[in-house]
Amino acid sequence: MVHEQFEYWELLYVMSRRDLMLRYKQTIMGFGWAVFMPLLNTVLFTVIFTRTGIAAFDTGGVPYPVFAFTGLLAWNLTASALRFSVSSLTANINLVAKVYFPREIFPFSAVFVSAVDYAVGAILLAGLLLWYQVPVTSTVLFLPVVLLVQLIFTASVALFLAMANLFYRDVKYLFEVFITLWMFASSAVYPLDNVSGTAGRLLALNPMTAILDAHRDVILYGRLPPMPEFAALAGVSLAFLGLAWIMFHRSEYQFAELL
Repeated sequence: MVHEQFEYWELLYVMSRRDLMLRYKQTIMGFGWAVFMPLLNTVLFTVIFTRTGIAAFDTGGVPYPVFAFTGLLAWNLTASALRFSVSSLTANINLVAKVYFPREIFPFSAVFVSAVDYAVGAILLAGLLLWYQVPVTSTVLFLPVVLLVQLIFTASVALFLAMANLFYRDVKYLFEVFITLWMFASSAVYPLDNVSGTAGRLLALNPMTAILDAHRDVILYGRLPPMPEFAALAGVSLAFLGLAWIMFHRSEYQFAELL
């Protein structure tokens, strides 16, 4: 399976380039849309949480807009990749049914395109860090490792969703509800330390909470994420990807029939 990805790497590149072109074709803002949603959500949550007095979060001395945008930018990488992955097979019926190539290229392409969006959004994040005078330390060099773990985890979920939507077409409708609930069950817009009791312990088990906190640790707080927990997350994500990939590969022979 892995060997096939190397054989078809040019196809993955072409698919990813096509998806990027289609996503931003005939748009005024172009790649600006990659940062629009995280920025808009940052403004909304800043108004809700800091201006209305609903909650006062301890963000460790980091201005809340920077705290929120960092989390939302990282969250949007996964959310956007999954949103495009869930219908990636059903949206390419002719290719899936008539031409042989590794079908996992479609969800992998969605993940790659979302990683490009993250890179574009990181430019605005750098501007926010300068504006709010948040110092960046050498721990930011660990960010590629955090991103790699996130991409592995995201790719595994993307494979499951793409496959599930092919077997049960209502998955794409349920997904929109699920992804919204998942965001609020993660630490995208609030620090986990502010949630105590059973709810806090359950949120701590959410893989995305650990990933988002790792982004903030290396970018905002100048520290590495807790390494035993992060290593466990990396191992689980890798195992999850292997399981999803095997299940996807074994189900491929049914794809043409279902389409």
